[in-house]
Amino acid sequence: MRRAGGLAIAIMLAPAALLAGPFDGIFRQAANAECGLVGVDGGALEIRDNVFHGVESRCEMTRPVNVDRMDAILYTLECAGEGTTWSERVMMMNAADNDDIFMIWDGYAFRYSRCPEPN
Repeated sequence: MRRAGGLAIAIMLAPAALLAGPFDGIFRQAANAECGLVGVDGGALEIRDNVFHGVESRCEMTRPVNVDRMDAILYTLECAGEGTTWSERVMMMNAADNDDIFMIWDGYAFRYSRCPEPN
C-alpha cells in the first residue's frame, strides 16, 4: 500500500515536460499570423498537453491511435467553443522536411508552421 501512495505522489509531482504531447507548440494559421496571439482570428493555434486551442475553441485530444508506418497519430477531439460542443476525428502528422505539422480532417488538410520559441 505504501508503494501505491508513493507512486501517486510521484505522478502528481511529475514535471510538466512529462505531460507534454508529441505535437505541443504554437503554430501559424497563415504566413502572416501573429504568433503572440493565440485563439483569435489572425493569430496562432496552440497545442499544449494534448489540448488544441483554436480560434475561440478548445479541444481535448483524446483516444490517440498511432498510424502504422507513419509519424502520425489519429485523435478524437472533444471540442467546445462559441456556446457549442462537438466531436471530430483528426490525424496529426509531423512534416518530413521541417518542424511543421499537418492536421487532416475529413475532406481537409492543413499545414501549420511552428512559431519560434519566445525568448
